[in-house]
Amino acid sequence: MKLCELLIIRLIFNGNIMSDKDTKAATKEEIKESVEINKDPVRKITKYMLVITAFVFVWYIIADRHAPWSDQARVQTYIIPIVPQVSGRITNVLVKQDQVVEAGDILFEIDTSDYQLAVDNAEASLELAGQEIGAGMATVVTAQAQVVVAETNVEHVKAQSARVFEMEEKNVLSHSDGDKARAAIKASEAQLVSAEANLDKAKQALGVEGNKNPRIRSAMAKLKKAQLDLSRTVMVAPGRGGITNLQIDTGYFANAGAPVMTFVEYGNVWIQVNLRENNLANLAIGNAVDISLDVNPGTIYKGKISTIGFAVETSTTGAIGGLASVESSTGWLRDAQRFPVMITFDDDSAKGMLRLGGQADVQVYTGDNWFVNTMGWLWIRVLSVLSYVY
Repeated sequence: MKLCELLIIRLIFNGNIMSDKDTKAATKEEIKESVEINKDPVRKITKYMLVITAFVFVWYIIADRHAPWSDQARVQTYIIPIVPQVSGRITNVLVKQDQVVEAGDILFEIDTSDYQLAVDNAEASLELAGQEIGAGMATVVTAQAQVVVAETNVEHVKAQSARVFEMEEKNVLSHSDGDKARAAIKASEAQLVSAEANLDKAKQALGVEGNKNPRIRSAMAKLKKAQLDLSRTVMVAPGRGGITNLQIDTGYFANAGAPVMTFVEYGNVWIQVNLRENNLANLAIGNAVDISLDVNPGTIYKGKISTIGFAVETSTTGAIGGLASVESSTGWLRDAQRFPVMITFDDDSAKGMLRLGGQADVQVYTGDNWFVNTMGWLWIRVLSVLSYVY
């Protein structure tokens, strides 16, 4: 009996030992498998990428409204067509394609022969008008003298007639002599009226005296117009900028009102960035902006928002007599509408780097949130460095 019990106890004990060994073996296998899993680089990278993607997604949603970024930004400036105001053959072109010019630099010259002749004719006309005015003045003086003579004659005739009338009353002279005296008075008065009329006529023909005289003013206006046209034969640069689209050379006949080259201004340059409607919620004029220019990778320029667009063209109405066209959009997400936002530079540090149409990345800061602003600060600088390779 004791032997059987001893055998049973030993079997149970041995069974427990084997069970513990199996358990330990299974645990070691799981640990080994877990270590192998942790050592798998694909799984590890996948975990990191998921974490990073989730972080970027959350930051994107927040930054979309509080620190918007866009790469749809381009350098803009004023474009001025160089249009001659007078017609003529070009005698000299003093600029070349893509040349930088300063304000007042001569661009080209037009033949001055016809315009110098017009100035000479206008000067002669002015002198002639002066001579005519002088002659008119002489006529006025003569007419004035005739009036004085007529007035004197009237007084003399009246004085003589008064004596005749006295003698007539005393019957010393006949009534016939009295009638002659009265006729002489009327004739002298008529001569005075005629002289006064001639004086008025001379004054009307003369007009206003001095530079206010209509003929003088007309002659002076023609002279100024001729001188202005002569000055316009020399075309100068309106400011500091560059010449492009040069289409003329010596001998070309320039027509007034037809552009011959294009002037791109350098003095007033800005960035136009097209932001989505979601980006505009917290934007305000004066918001700080970081700018990365593709032309100068790795450098960040400071700027601020100057204007925020509030309208874009969306009409699809056709021409008069036609039908409106309707654009169909495929997909389950519609395209975001974008509005232009203008950004000016804080200083001239980007001077010489700006070319019309050049691309840029823009990071806007709408508030004081340190986390969002820090992420935006890092993001624009990473993109600035990456622009070395594209």
